[in-house]
Amino acid sequence: MIRFEQVTKRYPGGHTALDAFDCDIERGEMVVLSGHSGAGKSTVLRLLAVLERPSQGRVLVGGEDVSALRRAALPWWRRSIGLVMQDQRLLFDRSAFENVMLPLSISGHPPREATARVQAALERVGLAGRDTSMPVELSGGEQQRLSIARAIVNRPQILLADEPTAHLDDAYARDIADLFRSFNDAGVTVLLTTHDDALFAGHAPRRLVLSQGKLQ
Repeated sequence: MIRFEQVTKRYPGGHTALDAFDCDIERGEMVVLSGHSGAGKSTVLRLLAVLERPSQGRVLVGGEDVSALRRAALPWWRRSIGLVMQDQRLLFDRSAFENVMLPLSISGHPPREATARVQAALERVGLAGRDTSMPVELSGGEQQRLSIARAIVNRPQILLADEPTAHLDDAYARDIADLFRSFNDAGVTVLLTTHDDALFAGHAPRRLVLSQGKLQ
């Protein structure tokens, strides 16, 4: 389903974040990328989301080279995946409901269907009944759940998460790890990064370790 073919990413100044990276991810698989800070983990997700483009190589999804998508096609592609970044990018002047509604408003979903989807997404992440809460009223773990609800409200087949348990205490981190596993159990292809090698140990995903932009 997802294939990285000899992908290299260089930044101005000569830093190489990824070096001839090859990887295949099957539909419905859960893959955990680990490695030291600066190993290239986040770059893998950013290239797949086409937030950046490779210096060399191709990123294929279903046989299509998404790294070569035209600018006009990017909004469509990004709506087809779920993306949870380290910076949650929540809108703190809008309620939990409004934060999750935003992607559906942008894509023009009918209001009744959009409302049902938002409520289902909030319930799915354990935030049922918190529709009117503002992000500042939520704990750190609940804010992360809110960002995940926003990522899944479009019902993506691919879910990407960059350090989704960073800065959470152990209990919240385990809850978030379990949540991602439940998405994978429902058939969603999950690719996430983590510094904590032990956190997903009980979930038996495939693990890939990066060092200096190379697979180990």
